Amino acid sequence: MRIDYSKMENQLQEKLIKYNSVTKVVKGGKNNRWSAIVVVGDNNGHVGVGSGKAIEIGEAHRKANEAAKKHLMYVPRRGSTIPHRIIGEFGSGKVLIMPARPGTGVIAGGAVRAVLELAGVKDVRAKNLGSNNVGNVLNATLDALSKLKDAETVAKNRGKTVEEILE
Repeated sequence: MRIDYSKMENQLQEKLIKYNSVTKVVKGGKNNRWSAIVVVGDNNGHVGVGSGKAIEIGEAHRKANEAAKKHLMYVPRRGSTIPHRIIGEFGSGKVLIMPARPGTGVIAGGAVRAVLELAGVKDVRAKNLGSNNVGNVLNATLDALSKLKDAETVAKNRGKTVEEILE
């Protein structure tokens, strides 16, 4: 589900996950460019990831930031954690995200930690089960977060009350 970020532009925080020098060999020599991967979020359930590529690193960062804002998604939460345990997959990347008790903090590796922190999840455990490729891990994390459902949504879809669902 896409979210209009123009209203929350000043609330968004960003975190640079990775930048990389990319070289293409052509007939006349080498073309050097920079690629960047950025995560943006409002610490209140909205998070997005984007990547950009340009000749200068600043321009690549700006492009990645704009792409991340265009791909914001909502993350359902229950208190300071997530509603249930979930596995996300993308390519060979696999991420297991589990709810945790209040006070646990975010126990997760680099890219997964950044996404969960900027989504506003305070107590969660995560484990990277597959590839260590940053792109695959980020997309697997987003896949897992997009599969999360809270009790209200499930009850509404089934035509029942929240109490009937939680029994």
